[in-house]
Amino acid sequence: MKFNYSGKNVAVSERVKEQVEKKIGRVSRVLPENSEIFVTLSSGKIDFKVEITVPLKKRVLRAEASARDAYAAIDIVVDSLDRQMVKYKKRLSDRARRGALQASAAKEELRFAFQAEPYDDEPDEPVIRKSKRISIKPMDPEEAVMEMELLGHGFFVFRNADTDEVNVVYRRSDGYGLIEPGA
Repeated sequence: MKFNYSGKNVAVSERVKEQVEKKIGRVSRVLPENSEIFVTLSSGKIDFKVEITVPLKKRVLRAEASARDAYAAIDIVVDSLDRQMVKYKKRLSDRARRGALQASAAKEELRFAFQAEPYDDEPDEPVIRKSKRISIKPMDPEEAVMEMELLGHGFFVFRNADTDEVNVVYRRSDGYGLIEPGA
C-alpha cells in the first residue's frame, strides 16, 4: 500500500504516520495490495481533523473525524473505514451469491458545465459557485444508496442498470427516494 500524507495547518510527524499505518493495518486485509491511501490532517483552533480516502476499482471509501487529539481522530476515522469496508465486502458477496453481478465496461461522464458569474448582491439570479465532473456507473438503486452512504452524501447520480437511464437516489427523513426520468 502507498500512503500519501498532507497536512493543513499542521506538520505530519513520523509518529502520526506510524500510527495511521498501524491502525490502517486492520483494514488493509481487505484492500488490494497496490491500494493508494490519501491521508489529510488539519488542525483547527481546538481540534484535529483526519480525512482518509481510499479509491478502489469501482468505489471510493472516505471517512473523516474530528477530535481534540490527532490520535483519537485517527482511531475514529479508521473505525469508520472498517465499517465501510465490511458493508462494501458484504454487498459484493451478496451480489455475487445472487448472480446479479453484471459487468459493464461502458463508462459515461456527466458534466455540469455552468459558467460561474462574479458574486453579485442581487438575489434574483442563482449563481453556480462550483461545477463538478462525475462518471456515471451502471448499478441498481440499492447499490446506489450504498454508494451514497459510503460517500456520506445526501444524493447520488447513477445509471440504472435495468432501464439504462440516469437516476438519482436521495436521503429523506423517512428513508430514501428515487428520481427517474418521466415521459
